[in-house]
Amino acid sequence: MVDKDAVRRGYDGLAETYAAQRDPDGGEWRMLERLRERLPSGAQVLDAGCGQGDPVLRRLDDDPAVEATGVDFSRQQLRFASEAAPNVALAQGDITSLPVADSAFDAVTAFHSLIHVPETQHRAVVDEFARVLRPGGLALLTEGTADWQGANSDWLETGVEMQWYIAGADATREQLRAAGFTVRDERLVGDELADEEASWTVFLAQLED
Repeated sequence: MVDKDAVRRGYDGLAETYAAQRDPDGGEWRMLERLRERLPSGAQVLDAGCGQGDPVLRRLDDDPAVEATGVDFSRQQLRFASEAAPNVALAQGDITSLPVADSAFDAVTAFHSLIHVPETQHRAVVDEFARVLRPGGLALLTEGTADWQGANSDWLETGVEMQWYIAGADATREQLRAAGFTVRDERLVGDELADEEASWTVFLAQLED
């Protein structure tokens, strides 16, 4: 069973190493560019599980056409995010119950955050995305291609434990549809932090009007 407190403690404990090793120019950012092309001027974007600010907040920080907000439950990750994107509003919170108003955003991004949420709460996260988006809003998120759960007691050789619950692309696709989303694009990207060759599925989904 995934322990969200263990995940939070893990990211607090290895925030500096994670920030140094995470590639801000990984495959996800190309999907972020596709998202930006679809956004209206003045769009409000929420990065749910923003981590240290890459790849989303750093890129949106200087964009005059976008106003971004980041939410994460790791204080140390938020500290790095504030340095990466000093003009972005940040809040500490759980993505299963986002501390933001209904219908407040034009887009939600969630890169490598849903995969740390316990299985029984995955649908709650997707429903939260639907709640905070305006009709026609967009969600851009990553998920593992196949279901898997586990832990690493020495992730990134830091001596810090990390845990995952990966529901898989098929389950996430169905959860999006059940919450009122239509999947507009779906692509595979590599994972530079995996111990062996691995890939993620990136979904671009749109909430029904």
